[in-house]
Amino acid sequence: MSDQSDVIVIGAGHNGLVCAGYLAAAGLKVTVLEARDRVGGAAITEEFHPGFRNSVYSYSISLLHPKVIADLELEKHGLEIMERPAGTLSILDGDHLQLSRDGKQARAAVARFSRRDAERLEAFENEIGSVARALRALAMEAPPNFGGGWRDALALLKGGNALRRLSSKHQMVLGELMVRSIGDHLDAWFEGEALKGVLGLEGVIGNFADPYQPGTAYVLLHHAFGEVKGREGAWGIARGGMGAITQAMAASARARGVRIELEAPVARILVEKDRACGVVTEDGRELRAPLVAANVHPQVLLQRLLDGHGLDEDDQRRIDNYRSHSATLRMNVALSELPRFTSLKGSDDSHFLGAIEFCPSLPYLQNAYRDARDQGWSQRPVISMQIPSTQDDSLAPAGGHVASLFCQHFQRHLPDGRSWDEVRDEVADLVIDTIDAQAPNFRASVVGRQIKTPLDIERDLNMVGGDIFHGALHLDQFYCMRPIPGHAGYRMPTAGVYLCGSGAHPGGGVSGLPGYNAAQVILRDR
Repeated sequence: MSDQSDVIVIGAGHNGLVCAGYLAAAGLKVTVLEARDRVGGAAITEEFHPGFRNSVYSYSISLLHPKVIADLELEKHGLEIMERPAGTLSILDGDHLQLSRDGKQARAAVARFSRRDAERLEAFENEIGSVARALRALAMEAPPNFGGGWRDALALLKGGNALRRLSSKHQMVLGELMVRSIGDHLDAWFEGEALKGVLGLEGVIGNFADPYQPGTAYVLLHHAFGEVKGREGAWGIARGGMGAITQAMAASARARGVRIELEAPVARILVEKDRACGVVTEDGRELRAPLVAANVHPQVLLQRLLDGHGLDEDDQRRIDNYRSHSATLRMNVALSELPRFTSLKGSDDSHFLGAIEFCPSLPYLQNAYRDARDQGWSQRPVISMQIPSTQDDSLAPAGGHVASLFCQHFQRHLPDGRSWDEVRDEVADLVIDTIDAQAPNFRASVVGRQIKTPLDIERDLNMVGGDIFHGALHLDQFYCMRPIPGHAGYRMPTAGVYLCGSGAHPGGGVSGLPGYNAAQVILRDR
């Protein structure tokens, strides 16, 4: 059987849908092939316990670019984004630190621990915000390749212009952040462990690394790119969970003529005369197209779907050794009541309208990493909790709530040949006990839970190593080195094949930018 399109997009995760939407808007005939029985990839919502629904994998909005929202008319197609107004609550042993969105209140909270830190907090946030603003412009352009032609020279010039807008002071800050550890950077600014702990968490989200590992400071910038409804650095949720984003993207794509096939896994990309000419599905169907955009992990694309085609010896070595390991475990829990934190007795429930973090210090982060490195998982895990049902009552029955738990560090490969399938409930109990130690009603309030180990994430989503970013965001896998040097501009070694997923620049998170950027490159090439 043969079917002709202008472009075949492999994978209906959010970046694949974004790429398809832009290509269809330019008049191309686009077919999207999705292996699973639903669109969305890591941005999906499902009922995990009777009456309780939540985002299964990704769970927060900040990086989703406003241009993507506007161009694809996602709000017209049902997307509603709500800002999380409460900022961040850091849970300490017997105490807490509330970093409110209100700068004055945040400084007052920090001053309980260190007056000096309170005086420095605003300058630190302004510095991070200024540098992130410049990098935001780079995130919307294809990066240059080493030794490339005029296109790469132009990309390098655009990147230089974006960075030249930074003051000389902020250019130096950018240089420091690119090579420094987040631990060293925070130590240079602050003295209070509570503040350094909650800020240090940003350097290890989806990043299996010691907080004193060089390059971890950059991940802080990656998470500062975002905005919600024009407010820089804000975080939000989608009404109905993260699946509402990809459902809106799919509706937008279909309205533009995109055909989306579910349960249609691709076995390989067809190549004739060193150029892509279509794909073969696992059930043996042949679909023809001169262009293929792959929203899959780089190793899945280059090693499996292309079987190494077009890779020279150096490229092959680099993709074979591409690091993909975020050490992330996700849980959703159905709750009969909200957690009651010992240190917050007598307070109202406003803190549930933001993030609740269990990361009281940089040494806590270090111990979590070392435990996972040596034993497979942290004995005192780092946990980021959100309770979206406090804003979106469609997620739980009356009186009930759902909590998203994002946890670090949990190695994909466990020592002694153990499998995550054997220890999943043991580890989930550890996460719940960690919260229960600070909120003694928590364990008793859990009426259901959904556990996604690193192995589950890999099996469910084909994310190698369970890496939520499709590859570590380290300096040698960043910008013009992502996924490998020489192939950073979305064009893969086989002509007509493009990478449009998170393994391409600017990396992971629900931003839509790899899909957007890849679409622009495809259209320019045509």
